[in-house]
Amino acid sequence: MNETTEPLLAADEPQAVTVYNAGGTSPLVLVADHAGNRLPRALGTLGLPASELQRHIAWDIGIAGVAHSLADALDAVLVRQNYSRLVIDCNRPPQSPASTPEISELTAIPGNIGLSAAARTARERDIFRPYHRAIEQELDRRQKADPAAALIALHSFTPVFKGNARAMHAAVLYHRDPSLAHRLLSLLRREQGLIAGDNEPYFVSDATDFTIPVHGERRGLRHVLLEIRQDLIAEPPGQRKWAALLARLLPEAYRQTTM
Repeated sequence: MNETTEPLLAADEPQAVTVYNAGGTSPLVLVADHAGNRLPRALGTLGLPASELQRHIAWDIGIAGVAHSLADALDAVLVRQNYSRLVIDCNRPPQSPASTPEISELTAIPGNIGLSAAARTARERDIFRPYHRAIEQELDRRQKADPAAALIALHSFTPVFKGNARAMHAAVLYHRDPSLAHRLLSLLRREQGLIAGDNEPYFVSDATDFTIPVHGERRGLRHVLLEIRQDLIAEPPGQRKWAALLARLLPEAYRQTTM
């Protein structure tokens, strides 16, 4: 098999990216970098038991349900990734070691150890690029219709990371432009009993992130990366609850940036 030319995905496998509610009218464009946990058949199981693919190391648990419900509530376009971040992380620069991790948290990923340049190229070509091309095309379309479009990247985080519990319920992340993030943070913190973090438990940077720096900052769009704790959205009722909350707060935060 010539790994540089043979498709990674078979013709009967799902595409790398799904554009949901195409043509949605909201100026808020939703993206979900880690929404899926599929593996291409050509990669087998990456040497992992099925249970590992249900963990945070494989995807952002619950975020697909939140994203779809939120897209419906806002009439917003959602661009979502369908394959596991263990194949290639679509929110990491492809040249980063974290793009195809050999170890995630404390778990070794046998199928990622010693990857050839050709194998990395195939994953970037067939998973990473189609996803980001879909975002580019949607933002191009959206900006022509409404120059004031905003990019909302939806993620979830694990309640316990390497033995450390995280008390916050949600967080906003950003890099050079905190305008939309800080307005959303202020609104989140007004919600009774809700603990919201500011650039934690992660933060955005050019070295560690791709979606916000490339699609948000370079275009000069308003943007925010929103993290929600996974135990709050692991099941459909929690997903609907958070989608309803964000459907109320995100448009208000966006409105405040346009005043």
